[in-house]
Amino acid sequence: IASCMGGLIRTAEEHQNADGILIGCFDDTGVDAVRCVTDAPVIGIGEAAYYGASMIAPKFGVVTTLSRSVIGLEANLQRYGLWHRCTGVRASDVSVLSLEEMEEASLNAIRAQITASLEEDKAEAIVLGCAGMTDLMRLFEAEFHVPVIDGVKMGATMLEAVFKNGVKTSHYRTYQR
Repeated sequence: IASCMGGLIRTAEEHQNADGILIGCFDDTGVDAVRCVTDAPVIGIGEAAYYGASMIAPKFGVVTTLSRSVIGLEANLQRYGLWHRCTGVRASDVSVLSLEEMEEASLNAIRAQITASLEEDKAEAIVLGCAGMTDLMRLFEAEFHVPVIDGVKMGATMLEAVFKNGVKTSHYRTYQR
């Protein structure tokens, strides 16, 4: 994560006229740092997905790719004040690159974690915890008959709403330049 920060910040600085910035990594890498270098609203797809899910279900579960992501996603949920709304973060152990192939074994691994989240953890909605899962939202909604939230779509929609309302990033304290 640290190795991408320099490039991420440089890119944001080079695009000061951007209407908004969507960070397309589910663990919201660099969101706070980018907010410090731009006036544009900056939204991470993880944060957007969690807030979106919390608006349509009292409890939601997160299904992500690799086990190593679980601790970071749990920490973000706590930081955003939404941990109490989350029934748990489950890893499918499907790599991001495997998602491009849409192999049945990968889909079944994700399905198994969604099933466990709904049945064992008592989630009422599912958040797909990886930008690479964006194409799976409608498939799993149809299969499981519960809301399935994709952070990319939710983040883009929220970013559009913030932009249309003319809201910029606050630099009053936390996100000072």
